[in-house]
Amino acid sequence: MAGEIPDFHAVVRTGTGKGAARQARREGNVPGIVYGGGSDPVAINIPFNVLLKRLKQGRFLSTLFNLKVEGQDDVRVICRGVQRHVVKDLPTHVDFMRLRRTSQVKLFIPVEFIGEEESPGLKRGGVLTAVRSEVELLVTAGDIPEKITVDVSKIDIGEVLHISDVTLPEGATATIDRDFVIANISAPSGLKSSDNEAGDEEEAAAEVVEE
Repeated sequence: MAGEIPDFHAVVRTGTGKGAARQARREGNVPGIVYGGGSDPVAINIPFNVLLKRLKQGRFLSTLFNLKVEGQDDVRVICRGVQRHVVKDLPTHVDFMRLRRTSQVKLFIPVEFIGEEESPGLKRGGVLTAVRSEVELLVTAGDIPEKITVDVSKIDIGEVLHISDVTLPEGATATIDRDFVIANISAPSGLKSSDNEAGDEEEAAAEVVEE
């Protein structure tokens, strides 16, 4: 399971329709709806500032939340849409979908690198560059991996790790079709300078020979 699914608090909205939604906004809330999962839809209100803070944190549409509504059982949800004001670009309505344990969902999973102490490239002073600190995967809601483990113990300077080199958690697949880069080990700046100097000397020698 993923480390910890963040809680998201809401209250049941009394009344439905445009009138109730406008009233919710006047009171500093954003109206929303929770649907799916084999249960009836539930109209909710979310404090405007709480929702705005979450939106600014990013990844809102690909984050699994534990929705807590007073008087109801907690349920796992994922946002399926945020409506915004056409001029102010502020949230005016939000849709959440309940997830069954067997539901598949796209989530960003963090990447953890191991084997750095054994890496020949790092032993020689190379620098590990994490091109992606997280990867979007299609996973099952009831079996969300905590992380993706990437082994760099055999990687040397100048070598690159692609997603195809990584063993993904069982049942998870990358959402991007192409074989994208996860990380690489580059030469240290000192070694790069030495290589450049050596190259310059070789070019100069070649010029002398030609003359």
